[in-house]
Amino acid sequence: MESKMMTITESAKTRIQDLIIEEDNPLVKLRVFVQGGGCSGMQYGFTFDEDTSEDDFVIDNMLVDSVSAQYLTGATIDYKDDIMGSNFVIQNPNAQTTCGCGSSFSVDPSAYYN
Repeated sequence: MESKMMTITESAKTRIQDLIIEEDNPLVKLRVFVQGGGCSGMQYGFTFDEDTSEDDFVIDNMLVDSVSAQYLTGATIDYKDDIMGSNFVIQNPNAQTTCGCGSSFSVDPSAYYN
């Protein structure tokens, strides 16, 4: 699925759908968010959520709050399953630096707080 906000690969869409089926709750969606933390300053998070907030963006079976969306604009969310393990991978053009594991990143604050 591709939107102006982000691209979700077929692999990620399939895994999200599988996780929702495992939850056995047709109301649940996968929430993707950005929060402070990690070795690079900001980190990605994933959780299940039944509630859609007024400021959420809904993309297929995924929710993104408006604050996180500003950091994820143009990003690609993929799901990798290989000998190193399986996980969601976010390729984020807004990230200036990323940590070695790819779960945290930093951005240029002037791009968001002018």
